Amino acid sequence: MASPTSSTSRRPFVDFRQVWLAYNDELLARRQFAVEDISLQVNEGEFIAIVGPSGCGKSTFMKLATGLRRPSQGSIHIDGAPVTGPLKISGMSFKAPSLLPLRSTVDNVLLPLEIVEPHRSQFKARRAEYRERAIRLLHSVGLAGYEDKLPHQLSGGMQQRASICRALIHEPKMLLLDEPFGALDAFTREELWCTLRDLWAARRFNVILVTHDLRESVFLADTVYVMSRSPGRFVVRREIALPRPRDLEVTYTAAFTDIVHELRGHIGASRAQGAVGSAAAMAVVKP
Repeated sequence: MASPTSSTSRRPFVDFRQVWLAYNDELLARRQFAVEDISLQVNEGEFIAIVGPSGCGKSTFMKLATGLRRPSQGSIHIDGAPVTGPLKISGMSFKAPSLLPLRSTVDNVLLPLEIVEPHRSQFKARRAEYRERAIRLLHSVGLAGYEDKLPHQLSGGMQQRASICRALIHEPKMLLLDEPFGALDAFTREELWCTLRDLWAARRFNVILVTHDLRESVFLADTVYVMSRSPGRFVVRREIALPRPRDLEVTYTAAFTDIVHELRGHIGASRAQGAVGSAAAMAVVKP
């Protein structure tokens, strides 16, 4: 099997070793897995994207990476520690922003600090400090002046910006994004690509992005992983060597388009072939 491991000798920040997941004991007894033989190693500060056909297990992978699901087989380590439950060092943002309707924008952003330790026990004493942190974060994504607005007073793109701020307010080492821009129009989506690009460049936290948008994955990620049809497994690892910082103009270049078409071809082949067994190698594609 072609190794997905980085050529560097550094300890990987995200380390999946032969991970399989069945959603219950009955499915496990029948050897019916949602994902199978998942192995990958991601360096600290790396931005990866995961693409693949609907129902292939992308969101299942995210649940494993956050500790919301334990593997049926194999091991997962994040930042050198085994994942045994929900991670406090990660933040998450989803397709639906899910802001609380009766809380202001800044109070929605502050919510994780009110419920997650060690911030929860310090929240009352440090509220002013935390509020300033939230306001700075909102300003960094273009929401200056909207701190006290309610969610219904924000556009869809503004709500998603606030949702990303909420995921980052506790300064996590890893950000997990599950189709965060899928419900937005194309113009707003591209604006938020640039917002995310700038946040990541400034802080260099790890990012795992699940998306159906191949252009999004190529624009944002260092490496794109392609998943097979269910039971999901990684079949292609594609390094994206487009120089950074990337502006939207790069999406109109032949080099960018060629990578998108290549990934589309891999997904099309996966759809046609179906599951071909856990012993199949993952192709490692370098530019």
